[in-house]
Amino acid sequence: MFDREVEWSDLVAFATQERAGATLGVVSGRRRQGKTFLLDSLAQAADGFYFQAVESTETVSLHSLGTALGRHRGIGPLRLATWEEAVDELLALGSDRSLPVVIDEFPYLARQNSALPSIIQAAYGPRRSQRLTSRTRLLLCGSAISFMGGLLSGSAPLRGRASLDLVVHSLDFRQAAEFWGIDDLRLAVLTHAVVGGTPAYRDFVNGDAPDSLTDFEPWLERAVLNPSSSLYREARYLLAEEPDLRDRALYSAVLSAIAAGNHTRSGVTSYVGRPATDLTHVLKVLEDCGLLQIEPDAFRGNRNTYRIAEPLLTFHHAVMLPSLTHIERRRPRLAWQQNQRQFECSVLGPHFEAMCREWVSAFAAPETFGGLPTEVRSGVVADPKGRSSHEVDVVVHGIVGQDPGILLSVGEVKWHREMGVRDLDRLRHILVLLGARGMDTTHARPACFGGGGFSPELVAAGRRGEVILVDLERLYRGE
Repeated sequence: MFDREVEWSDLVAFATQERAGATLGVVSGRRRQGKTFLLDSLAQAADGFYFQAVESTETVSLHSLGTALGRHRGIGPLRLATWEEAVDELLALGSDRSLPVVIDEFPYLARQNSALPSIIQAAYGPRRSQRLTSRTRLLLCGSAISFMGGLLSGSAPLRGRASLDLVVHSLDFRQAAEFWGIDDLRLAVLTHAVVGGTPAYRDFVNGDAPDSLTDFEPWLERAVLNPSSSLYREARYLLAEEPDLRDRALYSAVLSAIAAGNHTRSGVTSYVGRPATDLTHVLKVLEDCGLLQIEPDAFRGNRNTYRIAEPLLTFHHAVMLPSLTHIERRRPRLAWQQNQRQFECSVLGPHFEAMCREWVSAFAAPETFGGLPTEVRSGVVADPKGRSSHEVDVVVHGIVGQDPGILLSVGEVKWHREMGVRDLDRLRHILVLLGARGMDTTHARPACFGGGGFSPELVAAGRRGEVILVDLERLYRGE
């Protein structure tokens, strides 16, 4: 187990609580994050019960569950005719002690019988005697984000019944570098832009990680752009496994539009060639499935930015799909050469910007920005006099003293080139524009995030406290 101490601690605390009465927990997260490993390990450690559902019929699933329950109890297979009987048997497992009972891939069972959440609700009724005497710690797990997110929301039957709602997230970029064993920070960024923080992807390539910057392209050719690699078709499976994505061609087109650099609604509609009204539902479903992040503009409340949540999906649509013929014919080098520029502009650049925003949210010390960051976004600032607009990669709002929502910083991100005083002057100009609009900029400091380093003049300005400088070393190891 790697870096899942918090999740493991929460699961153990839930599974071992001694108070009387059956309890319910929900575990969710995108596929390949290690949910099954965590829950199977929990069941083994506590001598609990683990059952993994599969896509099948209700009758077959009840038969499989009855067989697994009988095996766990050391008796013959149980004959379960209904889900009411099945849930009663699960509650009976905890009649003598606190016991974790895991139902993995729960959405498969709920699709076979849509009443299953209501059946569990009834079994967990506040006055039901079997629930009061049982100490079953029932954990429902699933990767269908939209479904699992709805289990406990609104007027859903299980709302208010669960005492644990655990989301297993991807590893952050620092954890991912350690997990892949990459010490070269520039190489770590490149690799993270392709595979992100999904732990299972290292197993998909048999632990093969690029060992140097010069090995990055050969690694792409042998591990990602290789039709024999398990990672090669993973992006397609991510879409195929989501039950709510019906018109997959349209969903794929929307993802291709965003991967190509179209991060606004108008850009997506223009690329796809469909009216904005046709895409409203598509964008919402992709967000609900955890495949798309919709981020409000830091300065314009009516403008959203769309970003793909899974880096491998971005890489697939920006780099792999345009040269699929070359890849299928085992010409990965040619495919990479044709799309390397696209990777740098549409994949690597935006990904590095997102990493810098994550650093502010997750790793920067409060004193770095003179306050506690609470909202980190990108934004666009209009320049009426210059008849133009300025994109701001990192906009930080936070708390200063007791005052919330204070503008703490505006930041520029550059991956390839050395940043200089010209970048600082641009940020100062943006602050002047914001001040002219009536925004309080007295606490705001310019920030430069550079993958290619900083000029001596900019370093000197940083020492004078005129600008916050964040290089790769600080991004990965500092505050």
